[in-house]
Amino acid sequence: MAPIPTPPAEPQDSPQAYVGLEVRNAEHRAREHGWSTVRSLPPGAIITMEYRTGRLNFEVTDGRVTRCWKG
Repeated sequence: MAPIPTPPAEPQDSPQAYVGLEVRNAEHRAREHGWSTVRSLPPGAIITMEYRTGRLNFEVTDGRVTRCWKG
């Protein structure tokens, strides 16, 4: 039986640090901190809820991050 793969470690970064930032600055910062996927979404967007290691999600209103979460 093959071993269960271990997912890579996520960046040591607080999602709360992105709230209030302009979306382009937030996306740039997230990539600099090692997030492999950055997803910007409008409020109330219908999205899949599977957890993805290394993904950072932004809810964006009027060009600013209003909410941020991992996965």
